Amino acid sequence: MIKRPEEIALLAESGQLLAQVFGHLDQLDLIGMSTMQVNDLVHDLIVDDLAARPASIGQYGYAYALNASPNHVVCHGVPSTEDILRGGDIVNFDITLEKNGYIADSSKTYLVGEVSPPARRLVHTAYGAMWEGIRAVRPGATLGDVGHAIERHARKNGYSIVREYCGHGIGREMHEPPEVLHWGKPRTGLVLREGMVFTIEPMVNEGRPAVRTEDDGWTVVTRDGKVSAQFEHTVAVTANGARVLTLRPGEVRPAKY
Repeated sequence: MIKRPEEIALLAESGQLLAQVFGHLDQLDLIGMSTMQVNDLVHDLIVDDLAARPASIGQYGYAYALNASPNHVVCHGVPSTEDILRGGDIVNFDITLEKNGYIADSSKTYLVGEVSPPARRLVHTAYGAMWEGIRAVRPGATLGDVGHAIERHARKNGYSIVREYCGHGIGREMHEPPEVLHWGKPRTGLVLREGMVFTIEPMVNEGRPAVRTEDDGWTVVTRDGKVSAQFEHTVAVTANGARVLTLRPGEVRPAKY
């Protein structure tokens, strides 16, 4: 689980290329686009412009460069020509990129056009929950500290955390130890050490935390039909805290949420 400095440098290179992909998505007017159009754009950008590989293609038999999860879709949404984004939607794009054998993983929930205040507040809270988890990362802290910080932030704002899915170690493989739960008790679980690299990617539900998987075997939705939002970064444990390897262009690390 401990990465050498040269490995973290390669992970950071992949992370910054992936951040560029999100920088391009930030410039799009998503209204009227299909999720498949976004997938194709991301695929071509990674392969043709960045000379990298969309790491999700072929992973567990998956065929696309991203997951597209709108509204009540929690995660693992499959892009489709029939899923047209409309004003008022929220949509999470989860993208992985491999360069020189090392993988970065990140996701962002986008507001499509004019979004209702409740949906906007949910997205804001999900972003804050991710950053509260990142703020808890430091040598000597535990994964329980990270999960507790995330869940505390979501619950105090009236939302729930999905428990079936978690963050994960990452490096040459997309999923490596450890599992990073987005809930937990302080001072419990694995003790963090400098050189660990993993994702933090909480899924925050407007309603209850229960989810189900649709018949395609991929798409996970809320059981109550209420909306869900997610953000994800790949982070490395440093001597003083956490280094966010997938920090996006113009994204500022907030002092406190």
